[in-house]
Amino acid sequence: MEMIRLAFVYVHLIACCVALGAILKSDATMLSRLVQGRGDEPDEHLTQLARLVSIALAILWATGAYLIWADASAAGLAETLANPKLQAKIILVTILTINGLLLHFRILPMLSRAGSLLQLGSWQRNLALAAGVLSGVSWMYAAFMGIARPLAWKYPLAELLQPYPVLIVATFAAMWLLTARALRLDGTPGRLVGAPRS
Repeated sequence: MEMIRLAFVYVHLIACCVALGAILKSDATMLSRLVQGRGDEPDEHLTQLARLVSIALAILWATGAYLIWADASAAGLAETLANPKLQAKIILVTILTINGLLLHFRILPMLSRAGSLLQLGSWQRNLALAAGVLSGVSWMYAAFMGIARPLAWKYPLAELLQPYPVLIVATFAAMWLLTARALRLDGTPGRLVGAPRS
């Protein structure tokens, strides 16, 4: 039983690492392009990233559900679900899933039509930035919660998640400033307030 549980933990960890690696690589590419004053991203890359992250999320839900069931079989469901660290992980993966749907059905088609982040209007660009930031920060935070075994039962849920919104706001602010700089380099400062391109 213990070996089976460890196998599920291993698959759970690999799924998280694969998704996180793909997202970090994509984010690094986007940052590099923005520094150069560009916001374009190949359609096929975005499609592959969305597919990979969707598969990773499905694996995380499946393996996570098994691990909760295995722990609940030994300690009881109420006791297992009372763990603040587990609650934090469930909240983060739920956020990632909802945000993933937003990215897949709204943001990626929008970026595909525009051809570049910089070609979007102000409201659309900020929505794309917010969804991207939420994705990156949430994956990083979920991975941290995954390895933060010493924190289990040590802190309440509110304290475990306290840095999370701060990181989201700080990262969004940094990305907004970087995008504003890219818009200036692109020679279309009017786009900062959503002025349409001619």
